[in-house]
Amino acid sequence: MKTLEILFTISMFAWFLSEFLYKRILKAGEKDPKNKDKSTLNILWIAILFSIASSVTVSYFTQFPITRHPWIFYLGESFIITGIILRFIIIRSLGKYFTVEVTIKQDHKIKKEGFYRLIRHPSYTFSLLTSLGLGLYLNNWVSLILAFVPPLIAFTYRIKVEEEALTEQFGAEYVEYRKKTKKLIPFVY
Repeated sequence: MKTLEILFTISMFAWFLSEFLYKRILKAGEKDPKNKDKSTLNILWIAILFSIASSVTVSYFTQFPITRHPWIFYLGESFIITGIILRFIIIRSLGKYFTVEVTIKQDHKIKKEGFYRLIRHPSYTFSLLTSLGLGLYLNNWVSLILAFVPPLIAFTYRIKVEEEALTEQFGAEYVEYRKKTKKLIPFVY
């Protein structure tokens, strides 16, 4: 179990570091005069930091176990690592079109390959998978809710803002793409 705790600590550090670097490095560049982002980046950071701090704190002070079996720790950790890695792959696949703010680039195109064949926001899906993994790893029902729900609400708002911007930019092409894909979970939602 000690090895798992070390892996958890390393993965939490990697998660925070990767998100911090994304925020610092992958900014849109010039300021968007229309403010398409509508502060969603700040809302996401607040929601995610709150969810991590509150879920970990609650796990230290309360006992509402999801299960008494140790597999929950391994499942949680595997979700954390999978979420971090797949989010990185998604960000790399978008290349110059990925920014941390809601922004439409001059030569922007709608990506429809890879994960984007099934879901419109795979980067958010895998970020939420990481949050879910944290809640499961902590093995506490309250921690699970605190780890997952605030980021889910923040991402839901961001998706609304982002899809408005994409519909405004691409019109019927994006509307058609939305009809063929789900937001976050393939074939479900």
